[in-house]
Amino acid sequence: MKTLFLHCRPGFEGEVCSEIAEQAARLDVPGYAKAKPASACAEFICHDSDGPARLMRGVRFQDLIFPRQWARGRFVELPETDRISVLLAQLADYPVFGSLWLEVLDTNDGKELSNFCKKFEAPLRKALLAAGKLKDDAALPCLLLTFKSGREVFLGMAEAGNLAMWPMGIPRLKFPREAPSRSTLKLEEAWHHFIPRAQWDERLSSDMTGVDLGAAPGGWTYQLVRRGMLVTAIDNGPMAESLMDTGLVTHLMADGFTYKPKPPVDWMVCDIVEKPARNAALLETWLGEGLCREAVVNLKLPMKQRYAEVRRLLERIADGFKARGIKVSIGCKQLYHDREEVTCHLRRL
Repeated sequence: MKTLFLHCRPGFEGEVCSEIAEQAARLDVPGYAKAKPASACAEFICHDSDGPARLMRGVRFQDLIFPRQWARGRFVELPETDRISVLLAQLADYPVFGSLWLEVLDTNDGKELSNFCKKFEAPLRKALLAAGKLKDDAALPCLLLTFKSGREVFLGMAEAGNLAMWPMGIPRLKFPREAPSRSTLKLEEAWHHFIPRAQWDERLSSDMTGVDLGAAPGGWTYQLVRRGMLVTAIDNGPMAESLMDTGLVTHLMADGFTYKPKPPVDWMVCDIVEKPARNAALLETWLGEGLCREAVVNLKLPMKQRYAEVRRLLERIADGFKARGIKVSIGCKQLYHDREEVTCHLRRL
């Protein structure tokens, strides 16, 4: 198993290759990354058979920015019929698994394979249980089958707790009809990704306060209000009346880049369309000056050298906090609901 297979947003294959190659170099895992444009996937081919396992042990999937999912394994050609027998034979040298995910790529061809996977999963699961290859044990590795077609599958595995939260890294979030814009799903997904669900009541509680910079019409404000927070919405544009009617929102027509709260708040969120360096500086100011305890901010990406630019901005932010002598945890991810952007989460420690 010399291949590490990674899912991503179509068009960001190059960023995945750059990121995973950098991680491999850091861990001294020899190999090379490759990808086809718009394929929604990339591969890192290791020179050594234990390379993918070493790479996955040395990296927390949660810390990767552009990959949506990963697994180590190999490609398998499948016949038109009796695919299960071929898969069972190929799994002979794999361990026992605690879960099974059938995945497709985020492309039009992948979407067409979804129905096939839904029909194929039940008989495959039954066969794996009968063969002793699948047990109900959350501590065991996950078996990930990524179907590129009905005749080709990547037979992969990942350790429990070191893979995406959802198959293919795509969350199953329902758009709330009362939310004023679909951007609300960006912030909800960010909370799922960056905050353990068991900590939501503590870190997203109803006795907290928040500021939404560039709030109108209120997609992100809606998520704060949904948690019962008192919110100051900063934007020269109008806010949704439904949010104002809650009595939890104060709307100020002001510049989001110059506004500062008195007193400090628990949360700052920002989805302003602006140059990424300016939004990154905003993060450094709010956390560095103690204006908030936690923040979620989107950084819009440039057309070229996107991974290099994100890394540069994250390092600049980290250096700024170090110079101030404060400790801040920094997370960054291109979420499923992001487009040409990444989402940053910072928490003052």
